[in-house]
Amino acid sequence: MLLELLNLGEMSVYRALAKLLAEPTFSQQIHFSFQLDFWLRPSTPALPVDVRIPFHSQQAVKVFLESNNIEYSILIEDLQVVLDEEKQDMALSQQRERSSSTFNYGTYHSLAAIYEELDNLAHEYSSIVSKLTIGESYEKRPLYVLKFSTGGTNRPAIWIDAGIHSREWVTQASAMWIARKIASDYGSDPSITSLLNKMDIFLLAVTNPDGYEFTHTKNRMWRKTRSKNQGSLCIGVDPNRNWDAGFGGPGASSNPCSDSYRGPSANSEVEVRSVVDFIKNHGNVVAFLTLHSYSQLLMYPYGYKCTKPADYAELDSVGKAAANSIRSLYGTTFKVGSICSTIYQASGGSIDWSYDYGIKYSFAFELRDTGNYGFLLPASQIIPTAEETWLGLKTIMEHVRDNPY
Repeated sequence: MLLELLNLGEMSVYRALAKLLAEPTFSQQIHFSFQLDFWLRPSTPALPVDVRIPFHSQQAVKVFLESNNIEYSILIEDLQVVLDEEKQDMALSQQRERSSSTFNYGTYHSLAAIYEELDNLAHEYSSIVSKLTIGESYEKRPLYVLKFSTGGTNRPAIWIDAGIHSREWVTQASAMWIARKIASDYGSDPSITSLLNKMDIFLLAVTNPDGYEFTHTKNRMWRKTRSKNQGSLCIGVDPNRNWDAGFGGPGASSNPCSDSYRGPSANSEVEVRSVVDFIKNHGNVVAFLTLHSYSQLLMYPYGYKCTKPADYAELDSVGKAAANSIRSLYGTTFKVGSICSTIYQASGGSIDWSYDYGIKYSFAFELRDTGNYGFLLPASQIIPTAEETWLGLKTIMEHVRDNPY
């Protein structure tokens, strides 16, 4: 069993095969004792597990690995360097943006800068773009959605969201690039023009703004919301375990200190509830597309159970066509399948809820990469990631446009 070790300053990230998780000594001695942060936790034994371990636990983990004859090697000498580079890159980009007054889509941005650019897009493309507020976060930050529409009432709509897990920065960044792409290509790109002439697109670029702000100010690795949990000092709920789809089932924790804590009840998180309410009130959303990172996967329901959805054949075919579109640009390969068969069983997820609610075209993307950088994808990869993701999204949206139901 190969294990790779990434040092993250005072933290390390280990990679092993998933069968490591099945070893009772691992879960008992290590998992609960050493404050582990799972970056990637698949259930298929052949897939890798990526887990971040605090510096003070490294020696104990190494002893465990060596005593169980699990090989490991150093993949990246010091991941703190990557964090520092990311910070430096952002600072330099901010300086350049201030002097040129333009938004650089090839860098990571603060929440304030993203929100300002949403205003700019709505202003610059006011004939087809408007900004809606669909609610506010636990800490009272607005949830802004861009609506792309050429008019008409109650037209069929496509929903796209990003950043429900706040540390997945390439998703918020890609969503912003995609927003400009949709707006600027209308009228020149026949595909997007015909799409917007028939349907509306709603894009929520930062689904978890409190968490995103926290990743910029306090903890780059924060994943959850920032709500207080009654009876616990641990903060936050995993907003992608909080939907009313097999809520509280496998792959969601009942421990408020866990990164996959499901919350006290389905839709307890105002961020989730705001999206649910918006979609229910709209009444004609026909596709639900959500962006995550990392792993390069394109998935459809189900996650909370391992049975195939009724529309399995069509979803699988559309997913594979989208993956081919993604690969056509830079050769980036995406694995296609149901959540349960592709990565792990996980209950309370958004696309399971949307599919069960009647939105047939429900897909989750896991963007770049496959683990070299994980959540710390270099800014130089934002635009290539967004470009290829856009081709995948466009393939799905064209199918949705041509196959009303």
